[in-house]
Amino acid sequence: MHMQVDTSGASHASDISITWAKVAAFASAMDASLDKWLGNTYRVGLTEFRALSFVSQTSEKELRVNHLAQKVGLNQTSATRLVTRLETKGYAQRDVCEDDGRGVYAVITEAGEDLLREAKGPYAARVRELLENSSTHFPHLDAGHLSYALHEIESLLTT
Repeated sequence: MHMQVDTSGASHASDISITWAKVAAFASAMDASLDKWLGNTYRVGLTEFRALSFVSQTSEKELRVNHLAQKVGLNQTSATRLVTRLETKGYAQRDVCEDDGRGVYAVITEAGEDLLREAKGPYAARVRELLENSSTHFPHLDAGHLSYALHEIESLLTT
């Protein structure tokens, strides 16, 4: 006598894992392309550009390094190195928190603001172009499958 085992839950988990892997692969390909484009065009990396954008969006034009780390997806040590690179390029400077003397802020400089003003429009256009022509830029990623994967992820987020 053979017993039937319900594997639909395992199958669904496997399907969502594959779906997520497709989305992650696309995001990774997009980020790599944007990083290369920003480096070639503006001599700044994608994470540096995002960090400057986050700092610039605050009313004080500064952000604690540990909060910046969370926003750009880095650990504290990597975020500190990121701020050091931005300082070296003249796009940011450090400021010590007056309240406790331990917290460190990344503060965007005028040069950093200038870079963002110059790159903001072309960056948005590049993102749009990559998305609209993803099958050309990323032929190894099936755009049809990606669209389905994004829809599946969206349905999970909105339930």
